[in-house]
Formats: sequence, C-alpha cells, structure tokens
Amino acid sequence: MSDSSPGVVDLLGVLAYAELTAFLRLAEDATRHAPSLTDRAALGDLAATEYAHFRLLRDRIASLEVDPEQAMAPFVGPLDDWHAQTAPGDWLEALVKAYVGTGIALDFYREAAAGVDTATRELVEEVLADEGRSQFAVERVSAAIEADPTQSGRLALWARRLVGEALSQGQHVAAARPELAKLLIEAAGEDIARMFARLTEAHGKRMAALGLTPGP
Repeated sequence: MSDSSPGVVDLLGVLAYAELTAFLRLAEDATRHAPSLTDRAALGDLAATEYAHFRLLRDRIASLEVDPEQAMAPFVGPLDDWHAQTAPGDWLEALVKAYVGTGIALDFYREAAAGVDTATRELVEEVLADEGRSQFAVERVSAAIEADPTQSGRLALWARRLVGEALSQGQHVAAARPELAKLLIEAAGEDIARMFARLTEAHGKRMAALGLTPGP
C-alpha cells in the first residue's frame, strides 16, 4: 500500500491528533489531579513524550505533501467527544484512563498499521511504544488498591466505561473514514475474530496488571 494512500494518511492523522490530545490531557491531569510534585513531574514527562510523538507524525504527514491540520481534522470531533465523556474525576481515574482507555484505542491503530508500508509501520510502532506509561500507572494504582481495597470495584467499572466509550468512538471513526476501516479489515484478513481476541487479551492483561477484573 502506498505511503500516501488515503488510508495511510487517515491512520497518521488520527494518531497525530490522538498524541496531541494525549499530551494536553496528561498535562492537565498533572496539574489538576497529581497528589504530589513527584507525580506531577512524572506525568509531565509522559506528556512531553506524547508531544514528541505528535511532532514525528506531523512531520511525516507533511513529508507526504499533506497538510497535517487537514489530516487530523476528521478526528477532532470523535476524539474530543471521547475525552469529554471520559473526563477523570480524580488521580486514580486519570491513571486508569491513561493506561487502559488509551491502551485499547492504540491497539486498534497498531492492528491497522500491520498492512501499510514499512516506513509508516515502523513510525507507528515507534509512537505507540509504551514509554513508561504502564509502569507508572500500574505502580500507583496497585499501591492505592492495596492501601484501600474498596477502590477496586469503582475503578473496574470506570475502566469498563472507558473501553465501551473507546469502542463506540472507534465505530464512529470507521463509519466516517472507510479507508481507515479498510486498513483494519485488510490487516485482519478473514480472521476478524482472532484480531478481537488479541485486543481483548491485551485489555485483560492491562486490567490484571492493575489488580482489576475485566468484567463482562
């Protein structure tokens, strides 16, 4: 597949806006919810990494002679809606969102990148690298649950809501951007069920790492 095909541009566009909003949200969460300066600084470091990823994607889109803002524009509404509907109420909810909610969304993009050109696929893998988000969230959420086991139930419900909203917004994006949906379908081939099994397994592992149950 050409690196300038509509599907590839859509993939780069949605990832670029996802990374830009991740940067903005993590910076906001650091200011609003972080319980200590150490936590604020750690979340700020993660936010800076997300911004660096955004710049890589923006530059890649520009190198294809496509306006980055134009490439991102179709995804502003769906992603902004998701963030508005899943605004965390406290520090632990912010961490679960950064790890579980964002994680399953990025899994979809990783699957979609399986069938694109090598340069694009390598860039997608680079910007989707964990960069310490998992360890940061797991350590703090696990410690909080150990200190107060009653947190487990509400955070498990919160995680399920995040995933449900992410899947819903993903469906809206796929409906609006058929070339992006085509990438995902072509990458899965005839084995859509196995792809969703991989996504479900990855989600289950994230939940388990936090000490939460995936639920139905």
